[in-house]
Amino acid sequence: MRVGTQWWMTKRGYKEPCPQCSEVNWGISDEGKFYCKSCHTVIEKTREVDEEDLFLQGAKVQSLSRGLRKEKREEKGWEWYVCEGFQFVVFKQAEALQALGVNPRIKDEVICNFWRRYLQKTRQAYCKKPVPISLSLSEGSQSSADFSDLSSEPEVFSNLFTSDSEGGSISNTGSILPSSAHATSASEAEGFVSVRSGSIDGASYKKKRKRWERKMSMPMTLAFCYLSLLWLRESITLSDLLRLVFNHHIPYFNPEQYFPEQTKIYGLDISIFKVQSFPEYRNILELTHELGVYLDLPRFPPMTDTCFYHPNVLCMKYLMEVNLPDELHNWTYRVAKKTGLDDVTALTYDPLRKQTRLIPYDIQAVAIIVIVLKILFILNDDWEWKTSKIAQERNKNAETTVFDFKKWYETIRPCMEEAQQRLKEEQARFSWKADRVLHYSRKSRSKMVKRKRMAGNLKRQFSKLAGAAPDAGNHGPSSFLFNWEEQNTSKIYFHGHSLEGITQFGDRLLSGKKTHYWFSCLKKCTSKYCKHWKLYDSSKFSGSYDFVLSLFSLVLGVELCTIHHEVCLIEEKLFENFLKKNINTREQRS
Repeated sequence: MRVGTQWWMTKRGYKEPCPQCSEVNWGISDEGKFYCKSCHTVIEKTREVDEEDLFLQGAKVQSLSRGLRKEKREEKGWEWYVCEGFQFVVFKQAEALQALGVNPRIKDEVICNFWRRYLQKTRQAYCKKPVPISLSLSEGSQSSADFSDLSSEPEVFSNLFTSDSEGGSISNTGSILPSSAHATSASEAEGFVSVRSGSIDGASYKKKRKRWERKMSMPMTLAFCYLSLLWLRESITLSDLLRLVFNHHIPYFNPEQYFPEQTKIYGLDISIFKVQSFPEYRNILELTHELGVYLDLPRFPPMTDTCFYHPNVLCMKYLMEVNLPDELHNWTYRVAKKTGLDDVTALTYDPLRKQTRLIPYDIQAVAIIVIVLKILFILNDDWEWKTSKIAQERNKNAETTVFDFKKWYETIRPCMEEAQQRLKEEQARFSWKADRVLHYSRKSRSKMVKRKRMAGNLKRQFSKLAGAAPDAGNHGPSSFLFNWEEQNTSKIYFHGHSLEGITQFGDRLLSGKKTHYWFSCLKKCTSKYCKHWKLYDSSKFSGSYDFVLSLFSLVLGVELCTIHHEVCLIEEKLFENFLKKNINTREQRS
């Protein structure tokens, strides 16, 4: 067919020389284009085949269409499991934390061992009879014999979590995150292959299960990171971790762009790894506690008074963050001592101990500061302004500068509004789409590539017209939202101001206006399903109190009700005897 067609082309008189080698030796491809046989140069010249001439040459018409190309099949890539995809994300997050200055043991020892224990507990690897997640076994269908091998691997987990003299190390069982390839044999034996996703078990992974632990998710990857930070007692709180995630310093959004090219992601895999919302503080905290309990982790290293998570250290950090006097640290120390929040036994996380929650260390420190401000300045929209007038009179003749609450409010307010506006703008232009083209089917890839290219071109054109920098809004890693420098003359530096005349040290905890102190929550809720942390109404509280909560809510990136709920819990401990006396008095009167 091809030889006869080439002879016919030459006979019809197309004898133009090749633009590359100047030879006249033409051939025709299956797509209907001419190519030079000498240098294999393809030109745009095409020639329609006349049906009459073909008949004369004894040729047979195979197709009347011209220029059609055979569809090129896409390479399948590697065979991979969803568990391996999450393992790669956790590995990248550990590398990012290590690059930020965290102890290098976080990757090869801590997270590695946590992840191995998770694979064993979920029976996906490191056990005698691995159960593939695709089988989706129920609780009742598993016999006790199936779980007998969980404790029969002494070489892996007998001495996995052993504390040293300081309680801060884990025995190293390997420097590379394990692969879930051990769990593939059972799946291959069943002949299970997912045709609706790039991964092998993507279709079955979306099915609902009774056991949450058999189903990984992107928020759970942050739970692994926070557990590791707690074990190492690093200077990164949960709020700091979420801020680093938001600023793309830790891989979380669009995790598929970190996958190797050989790992094909399409179909149901997109919905498994796709992130369309910012991680919430309360959700990650609950997942971390559930994960720690499920893994049966031992008692964590003790939170001594020199650890970063200790309230005395965190209170000093947040006093510097919101530009408050250093002398307030003496009061936060007394409140933590009075309520027992500085107790090492209570602060140290122990998953085996029956407790309702994991302590939110940063929110607890902020709540202590709020209570101290209520003790000293009442925050009832009256007493704090009176103390400001007293401070102004003293500052006219005093050698030391007395803290002025009004000036502090006037200094913080514009900085807070500017930070809120900047945060809204960053959230508005936050890109939820990955640079890597994802497609729900193999046929839709060409359309998605075209749309991605058009969107990228439009984005570059609009950025040039707007004159915006390509990296606008991308901040360097930092644990502080505000920066207060003494060299900055436009902002007042309150850290060295005195509380003379406002505080009154002695046997009593409260200052001179202790009778004016009001409680954030007078009635204790005894319901097991209590949700009064959602009942915060700003209209029922003073403006100063709401401003302080809003300020710390911006610093931590949490809701106001979360801080308000923690304030209520600490007030209950601080004024426990006082509240009991009032309750007894009311009962006697009634």
